[in-house]
Amino acid sequence: MKDRTKRAIVLMNLGSPDSTEVKDVKKYLDEFLMDKRVIDYPYLLRLLLVKGIIIPARVKNSAEAYHTIWTKDGSPLIIFTNQLRNSLQERTVDAVAIMMRYGPPTPDETFSALLKKIPDLEEVLLIPMYPHYAMSSYETAVLHARDSYRRNRFPFKLKFIKPFYNNDDYLNALAESMKPYLQQDYDHVLFSYHGIPERHILKTDRTHQHCLSSPDCCDIASKAHETCYRHQCFYTTKKVVQRAGIPEGKFSNSFQSRIGKKWLTPYTDIRLEEMPKEGIKKLLVVCPAFVSDCLETLEEIAIRGKETFMNAGGESYEMIPCMNVNSVWVECLAKWIRDYESGDSSMILNESILA
Repeated sequence: MKDRTKRAIVLMNLGSPDSTEVKDVKKYLDEFLMDKRVIDYPYLLRLLLVKGIIIPARVKNSAEAYHTIWTKDGSPLIIFTNQLRNSLQERTVDAVAIMMRYGPPTPDETFSALLKKIPDLEEVLLIPMYPHYAMSSYETAVLHARDSYRRNRFPFKLKFIKPFYNNDDYLNALAESMKPYLQQDYDHVLFSYHGIPERHILKTDRTHQHCLSSPDCCDIASKAHETCYRHQCFYTTKKVVQRAGIPEGKFSNSFQSRIGKKWLTPYTDIRLEEMPKEGIKKLLVVCPAFVSDCLETLEEIAIRGKETFMNAGGESYEMIPCMNVNSVWVECLAKWIRDYESGDSSMILNESILA
């Protein structure tokens, strides 16, 4: 077997501001929103929109939102990602590191640190912490890491785990992590995915004719599904519901965090207002687009979402935590690494699908 000390594993997550200070949140939002795959407008228009309108209008509220979830040890997302790294390191002899798409540690920093630690490093397996393909999440993370790799001419091979929305190990882990919360009395389970603009769905449609062409396009087999975020979200829900034993009629999908018009529907915040009027009084919410709890889950869903639902007439509301460092999720990742080490390339990304 190949010397495992010459291989490394990298967990790549979204990132976080360095603190809840307005200046740090502003710096983070600037890097995030100026990403051309997040706000996909021409540079000058994006510059005007982000720096002239969005950040001045949102930075103070964003800083306050981060403050509500911040811990004495810092950002929950960074903490959970580091804990996941530590747990995974116990299950492999390969070096395990983390990097972020926005903020530190950057790809340059992580790759350089690994080379310093392992001068004869031969290969790096990078695992983007995004189950589903979207240009504003998975795609931008992979391209950001690959750009660093090519620009610095790092000597090792770099491989990426592909989106894992349909992987049995992931689906089983997600379902198992939910089951303890499903033991209570509930009326409905809402699968709330991060929203994206409809134009992003159209841009990543490799067929240029399938996505959003009909109400049931996500149920019609197509090559477009390989990069269709909407289809992949619906697929995840379908398979997790089966594994978790959630009855038909007691679950639905929605999309959160919208910041513009013509985003994927239905909108989570609107559904939370409507559900109590439809007789749904006891609600569970899960956010499968995220594997680590962060601002969008802990503040938007667990705090503001609950307030919206309860004020609309709800009786009980609970957000099911992300998998974070759940043992079934850690073992899922460890299995992928073992499979890769044994020569199984089924989870490796075919980079031809990237834009």
